[in-house]
Amino acid sequence: MKMTARGPVVIEVNDNPNIDAGNEDSVLGNDMYRIVLRDLVRRLDNAHGAQVTIRQNEVVKRLAGWGAILAVPTMVFSLYGMNFDVMPELKWRWSYPTVMLGIVAVSAYLHRRLKRAAWL
Repeated sequence: MKMTARGPVVIEVNDNPNIDAGNEDSVLGNDMYRIVLRDLVRRLDNAHGAQVTIRQNEVVKRLAGWGAILAVPTMVFSLYGMNFDVMPELKWRWSYPTVMLGIVAVSAYLHRRLKRAAWL
């Protein structure tokens, strides 16, 4: 806001420089154009850097989601790979199919939840 003889007036605040040849450049000359272009390049570079960061974050989210899904079978298979002698499910005929079905079910559940959360 700016106070004038007629009362308060709202003026536009613009952080983009306005270059009127012969007016604004009378003090700095060609250096003013260099300053303005340098500022424009800096802003474009910052915008590009922000876009790259956003894309990298999306990739990291997807990798983390798939890592979580693959952690389930990795953990179960590593336990079965230790070849325990005293595992109760070794005596049961349907233990391995049940474990495989459980792994698929948990992995599908994680996939569904991560898909809804937009991680996959």
